[in-house]
Amino acid sequence: YKEPDLTADNSIKVNGHQEITSTSRTCDHLMIDLETMGKNPDAPIISIGAIFFDPQTGDMGPEFSKTIDLETAGGVIDRDTIKWWLKQSREAQSAIMTDEIPLDDALLQLREFIDENSGEFFVQVWGNGANFDNTILRRSYERQGIPCPWRYYNDRDVRTIVELGKAIDFDARMAIPFEGERHNALDDARYQAKYVSVIWQKLIPSQADF
Repeated sequence: YKEPDLTADNSIKVNGHQEITSTSRTCDHLMIDLETMGKNPDAPIISIGAIFFDPQTGDMGPEFSKTIDLETAGGVIDRDTIKWWLKQSREAQSAIMTDEIPLDDALLQLREFIDENSGEFFVQVWGNGANFDNTILRRSYERQGIPCPWRYYNDRDVRTIVELGKAIDFDARMAIPFEGERHNALDDARYQAKYVSVIWQKLIPSQADF
């Protein structure tokens, strides 16, 4: 047995690739929120917001926010979703048309963001629900021919933990005020990470309680 060669930046070589070790990973829970122009798995993504968080402590970590040029987003636009966007606030509409970048660039940057802070085999990706955000994002990676930066078995669903909270008479979204601009992907992701953490702590006692 040969000891692994740890480098100065706390990374380790695995099969010739640099992998971040547990000592350097901040947390493996990542909340994502998408703004889209549709509701089906092939919906075009127009904004990605993501934040790493620790549900055991409620600590928030590194953030990611990108707006995508609709002309590059591909997918299938949904008329009802366009009508819905036309009814939203001017601030929300402005946010999806500012600093737009091509979809490929956004997906590659998100992949890099995940690799820097966790890793493909470790990161647990939360969506509200997982069959919306996670599925649409994964499908976009597939459509663009870019490897998806997390494993399917690490999909996590916000709606499920919200229902578990209600089962113990705690409605997190009623108890915790929203901060920021609704339908801003990063603000939504922050809010979801916050209330998932509160529910998690109510469901799972911390080690300090033993």
